[in-house]
Amino acid sequence: MDFLTFNQFISTEVLIIFYYLGAIVMPVGLWIGIKWLIHKYNFLNSGFETGKTLFLKSLTFKQQLKLGFILIICFLLMELFWRLLFEFLIAYMQIRDALLDTAL
Repeated sequence: MDFLTFNQFISTEVLIIFYYLGAIVMPVGLWIGIKWLIHKYNFLNSGFETGKTLFLKSLTFKQQLKLGFILIICFLLMELFWRLLFEFLIAYMQIRDALLDTAL
């Protein structure tokens, strides 16, 4: 009952599991899901291929490299933010536990 009334927090181990689910499983799952949707529905596939071809033909090779670099940097920053969020949550739980232990 303490868990349902938020008198007891989830453990650090659960946060670590959710971190790895978000950092590894979610990007891979989204990639696979998008690929599956594009290939399953033909109208999505033709629209995607047409748009991708037009977009890439309008960019020079140097612009394509810059775009790829920007996308990689954005992905790495998202992963860094995800890591920092969970480090904060774990630190918060450890600080709370330490304060409760000294109060008793």
